[in-house]
Amino acid sequence: MKKILLALFLLTLHFAKADTILFLGDSLTEGLGVSKEEAFPSLVASLIQSELNKNVTVINGGVSGSTTSDGLARLQWYLKKNPSIVFIALGANDGLRGLNLEQSQKNLEEIINHAQEKQAKVLLAGMLMPPNYGPQYTERFKAMYQELAEKYALKSMPFLLEGVAGKKEFNQEDGIHPNAKGHEYIAKSVFEFIKEAL
Repeated sequence: MKKILLALFLLTLHFAKADTILFLGDSLTEGLGVSKEEAFPSLVASLIQSELNKNVTVINGGVSGSTTSDGLARLQWYLKKNPSIVFIALGANDGLRGLNLEQSQKNLEEIINHAQEKQAKVLLAGMLMPPNYGPQYTERFKAMYQELAEKYALKSMPFLLEGVAGKKEFNQEDGIHPNAKGHEYIAKSVFEFIKEAL
């Protein structure tokens, strides 16, 4: 009887783990300026339900202003939920603050390593910096994501805001954060990117 109960318990853990996606990010993930329901992680969950007929639990681990260091600091708490997929969308604030990109890359590597140690599949969303930060810093920032994807054999999307950045109809008045329509656009892109991992 004990063996049967243990088997059922392990099976329950397996299914809980398989149905949980962690989106680890900053204000773009959190959905600054829109409701949680309008932010792209919640919309991705709805698309998974409607398009794949699959229920998932989505953890919106986006916190406004987060750097890679901040994401790393709170990762262990999220990993207690045993996500099967960890979608990393961090680094924009590091770049905008002109932080040392070597340290940023190390932080992202630690996040990847911790997630993989928990048997989670890691997906990486790249970011881009505006050209006014100078060509050297901008190129180094872009290369950071490419290097991580190659080193850890990660599936990655080159730019989370592809098709949204710089387009007035998809952004709030600050020109940085997506509006509800922008999040819808991002959600469709992320869904297409993530569905193979499901």
